Amino acid sequence: MLEISGLWKQFAGKPALEDVSFNVRKGEIYGLLGHNGAGKSTTLGIILGMVEPQRGSVKIGGHEVGRERAQALRKVGAIFESPAFYEYLSGWENLRILTSYSGGFNKADAREVVERVGLTKRIDSKVRTYSHGMRQRLALAQALLPEPEILLLDEPTDGLDPEGIHWFREFILGLRKERGMTVLFNSHLLGEVEIMCDRVAILREGRRIYEGNVRELASDVPVFNIELDLWENACQVIHASGGKLMEPGKISLPVEVDPAALVASLVGAGVKVRAFTPVKKSLEDFYMEIRRNGTADPLAIDR
Repeated sequence: MLEISGLWKQFAGKPALEDVSFNVRKGEIYGLLGHNGAGKSTTLGIILGMVEPQRGSVKIGGHEVGRERAQALRKVGAIFESPAFYEYLSGWENLRILTSYSGGFNKADAREVVERVGLTKRIDSKVRTYSHGMRQRLALAQALLPEPEILLLDEPTDGLDPEGIHWFREFILGLRKERGMTVLFNSHLLGEVEIMCDRVAILREGRRIYEGNVRELASDVPVFNIELDLWENACQVIHASGGKLMEPGKISLPVEVDPAALVASLVGAGVKVRAFTPVKKSLEDFYMEIRRNGTADPLAIDR
């Protein structure tokens, strides 16, 4: 559905993107993750044809944005940066005017989308009276008119309260389940990316340093929290099994080592084991590991 190939972009001589490539499959929710200034919004701007790259290309549904922008963006809905509205007009009037810029306005479709995003009771109120969450819902309604095949979202939950974040997440997951919607969204909220996304690309200082399946991030070396007595004796047993002490109370084991066998060996050596629990590696753990090391495991790239 979306092909990003070798994007390079500089602003005032400073690199914003360096050879960034990734693909988003049809029906997939794909996360673009990175700290502020990593290049996420620049990438989205290039995809939408609002920023011109020095090199590289973007294709949406087989149409190249640089050469066939109208055709490429025909089935794209987007919330890019901070949504802007006519404050003195109602939400309904904003929808009517803004959607007419890029196509016709269908009242029945608009009413259905407004109902879907939960704005029916306030759609005739002036936008200046809207909360931040209501503005985001109005922006989402605009992005869904006309019915897009791919939705591009730039920090969609930024500034929302926990209830608003939960609603937005469930709404996007529902779109994919009910309509097969393809979604690409930028975020620095690791928890949301982990919950929502099928795959993720991590950008750091304009470079893609990781791309892979979110659910594969826990498939590295198993890690365990352990509470016991006689650490000196325990360390000998752990090292003999091929394990390593990562920090006090935390060890790693080779994949082929049975944790139950290690516990039996520890008990046999007179060590009292009070707790032995696996640690699930989260996206946050993985991201912070990349930030510390400066790069991902080369074997993980393009996994």
